[in-house]
Amino acid sequence: MGDLVIGARSGGPEPEGEGPELDGSDRSAQAASAASDSAEETPEGGKKKQSKQRSFWKELPILVGIALILALVIKTFFVQAFSIPSGSMQNTLQIGDRVLVDKLTPWFGAEPERGEVVVFHDPGGWLSDEPTQQSNNAVVRGIQNGLSFIGLMPSANEKDLIKRVIAVGGDTVECQGSGPVKVNGIALDEPYIFAGNTPCGDKPFEPVTVPQGRIWVMGDHRADSLDSRFHQDQPGGGTVPVDNVVGRAFVVAWPIGNWATLPVPDTFDQKGLAAAALPYAPPAAGAAIALPAVWLLRRKRS
Repeated sequence: MGDLVIGARSGGPEPEGEGPELDGSDRSAQAASAASDSAEETPEGGKKKQSKQRSFWKELPILVGIALILALVIKTFFVQAFSIPSGSMQNTLQIGDRVLVDKLTPWFGAEPERGEVVVFHDPGGWLSDEPTQQSNNAVVRGIQNGLSFIGLMPSANEKDLIKRVIAVGGDTVECQGSGPVKVNGIALDEPYIFAGNTPCGDKPFEPVTVPQGRIWVMGDHRADSLDSRFHQDQPGGGTVPVDNVVGRAFVVAWPIGNWATLPVPDTFDQKGLAAAALPYAPPAAGAAIALPAVWLLRRKRS
């Protein structure tokens, strides 16, 4: 009477199949094993294999491939980097600067405007004006060509030029004596011209009417830019087809110390600059509005 029995149960018989008594550590191991078995069981009672995490080195080629495809798409349709090979746009752009060019807006029909800095394909016979630079090392040249293909680096041998749009289709542009440059009879105040240069540089020219669908371009370094002024004896009279324009340069991205945006100068916002080039625009607009109105009135009366 009064003896203490270790492990006695109160109030009922021992369950069937009860194994030998387990100490604390054995019970913990058994519980962990049961939890693991339960987690792996599916609702159907089967076992579910744990999915192995994919190795980083196996995923890396996929990530690199996606990055390259995105870079190629961006270069083709959105933005592309270009290198400045000469001093024809100083001091706005320095030799070796990298500019980013907007290639998206031309896809939606936007055309170059006066004052914009644009990159354009050589219209023919201008290539010697902008020297190209390419490494003599075959390995470096190969890497450069590969990176330029996907738009991660400017190409050293692209057949493109960069200038400022001075006049567009329908405009009359001239620069006589030492200047100033006049567009549709309006004199341009050009603070972006290289210090010490005159607006005409060493190549003044008589009035030129720019054909529709073309632009007249000039470098900001007027004494060091073989631009539209020097190609008047070629097809197009020195003008560049709008279709040759790759896009507008909107920012100097590299080197960091030269970072700057490339806005349109205020001189191109002068009143009358565009209106003079479109003398028939107001009457045409009035006719476009009046004709439908007259037609509706006549129909209503009948």
